[in-house]
Amino acid sequence: MSGLVTAITTGITAFSATNIDDIVILTLLFSQINKSFRSRHIIAGQYLGFAALIAASLPGFLGGLIIPQSWIRLLGFMPIIIGMSSLLKREEDSPEEVSEETERSYPSVIASFLSPQTCNVAAIAFANGSDNISVYVPLFANSELESLLVIVSVFFSLVGVWCYAAYKFTYLPAIAQFLTDNGNTFVPCILIGLGVFIVSENVTWTLLSVVSSYLFSFILSRTQNSGVRIQE
Repeated sequence: MSGLVTAITTGITAFSATNIDDIVILTLLFSQINKSFRSRHIIAGQYLGFAALIAASLPGFLGGLIIPQSWIRLLGFMPIIIGMSSLLKREEDSPEEVSEETERSYPSVIASFLSPQTCNVAAIAFANGSDNISVYVPLFANSELESLLVIVSVFFSLVGVWCYAAYKFTYLPAIAQFLTDNGNTFVPCILIGLGVFIVSENVTWTLLSVVSSYLFSFILSRTQNSGVRIQE
């Protein structure tokens, strides 16, 4: 029994310490729900990305590594690409459109897992958690098979808790208002900054990338608004 309690405690501690930043990313993603990007994509993508992290860490239990650390860092380019794409193709959906899509669209679970939206979230989750591998590998290597199964089960349970907490955060008045007003710009900037941090592990470059992408978005928005006024 003491071994079970120890494994559960270890799982909760390790997951919380390595995934606290995921709450921010998930909250931002849930704030971007629209007619083509649904909660199921975020949840499925988060589970898919985290499962890939566990799979990449399991060789620690088996006594070896499959993915070189230098290759893992290259995954940081995925959030950068997604963030830049979002800045250039921002779309705003009305509540009526979201409601209509929710009522009439019920795709299968398999379709949700295979959708581009889910894959994008999975890529972000994997890239954001790539540093976790350095923690999970020795943790798994020092675990018995029974403890490993308990720890992994705790991890996957907490992924659901993280998703639920992030979803609820979007309903807090202050957070919801901020994300409603600034989410379409703020989320891509954070993704770009996240990608830069994963690639460079440099806080200064990360902050500069976030500020630069926000300024780029601001200039782009002003240019588009000026074009609309000229046409009118």
